[in-house]
Amino acid sequence: MKLQLTAPQSNLINSKIQITGSKSETNRLLLLQALFPNLKIENLSNSDDAQVMQKGLKVSNGTVDIHHAGTAMRFLTSFFASQENKEVILTGSDRMKERPIKVLVDALSDLGAEIDYVKNEGYPPIKIKGKKLSKSNVSLPANISSQYISSLLLTAPSLENGLILDLVGKITSVPYIKMTLSLLNELGVKTEFKGNQIKVYPSKTVLEKILTVESDWSAASYFYSIAALSEIGSKIKLSSYKQNSLQGDSVLSEIYKVFGVETLFEENSILLKKSTVLKYETLNLELSNAPDIAQTIAVTCFGLGLGCHLTGLHTLPIKETDRLAAMKTELEKVGAEIEITDESLTLKQGGQMISDVAIDTYNDHRMAMAFAPLALKISLKMNDAEVVSKSYPDFWKDMEIIGIGIKKF
Repeated sequence: MKLQLTAPQSNLINSKIQITGSKSETNRLLLLQALFPNLKIENLSNSDDAQVMQKGLKVSNGTVDIHHAGTAMRFLTSFFASQENKEVILTGSDRMKERPIKVLVDALSDLGAEIDYVKNEGYPPIKIKGKKLSKSNVSLPANISSQYISSLLLTAPSLENGLILDLVGKITSVPYIKMTLSLLNELGVKTEFKGNQIKVYPSKTVLEKILTVESDWSAASYFYSIAALSEIGSKIKLSSYKQNSLQGDSVLSEIYKVFGVETLFEENSILLKKSTVLKYETLNLELSNAPDIAQTIAVTCFGLGLGCHLTGLHTLPIKETDRLAAMKTELEKVGAEIEITDESLTLKQGGQMISDVAIDTYNDHRMAMAFAPLALKISLKMNDAEVVSKSYPDFWKDMEIIGIGIKKF
């Protein structure tokens, strides 16, 4: 599906949007629910990734195809490895078969898991024969994607002797690790996180609770970008959110102050207000704890004629696409001057915006959604626009609520 995006009739925005539950929280809770069926969940994400996770958890034998869902690949690897009498081949899209899984497989193997590579060493598809895992001590590099770490932590309460996980080096993505541990704690599972060691104690049952998934802060980032690019006085109300969020991307409420966007926390919602004009030229941010919002921030800066230097992005090259390379290519199409390394992105201030360019999305939902707010400044075409369904199926409908013109061609 190709879309033509055009600016709203007015850049003075006043809208209310209900955003689906967090994909990150949903997939964590779905795995815990599979281990402890007395857990009830409300406001589940309606994303493709959450649906893939739900289907995968119901399989006992055969092939589980998770398509582009990296979270499901990592979480289900630990889940199936610890489930006696289950035997599956875990596979995905062509891109998924290029995304490394070795560090997690090695850790699970150290715990006694039986996992074999079907084709290429270190990459999906993998064949998993579930068994009882009685070993409890394992280590991982601390700077890897938090999904590997959370995968082990989520399965840990169901293991006979729990888990003692040592993280080697400097820890990144701490908020996502803390999200996982907080969810375990809410269910009555005892955990400890001291220095570079995490302990999860075994638990045969969890508290009978109904947990409500908070709406996705990553999804909120695109509305922060719209607010930043809109006129002073614009307001966008988003629900359902809470002030003490477990999600790392909630740092948006602080970061976007620099763009003149104020966040007011109300009951189960946030109100974004464009309140001031910017007074700086280049933004420097370290984003190792929230790498998923780097694309949004870079596009926001370009739309405002600002420069930025974003670091801590070492996990982006192994996402749905190499996000750093993709951002360089697509931002240059619209007139940006940009440099990248294997962990940073630098955007030069200024640049003449080029209108009516076709943005390629690279099977990456965040490429489409990060560029969409730029429609407040220039008309854009979006190739393979349906890719947003991976995390936010209603995205284009909500863009129309904001006032952005959306037309298929």
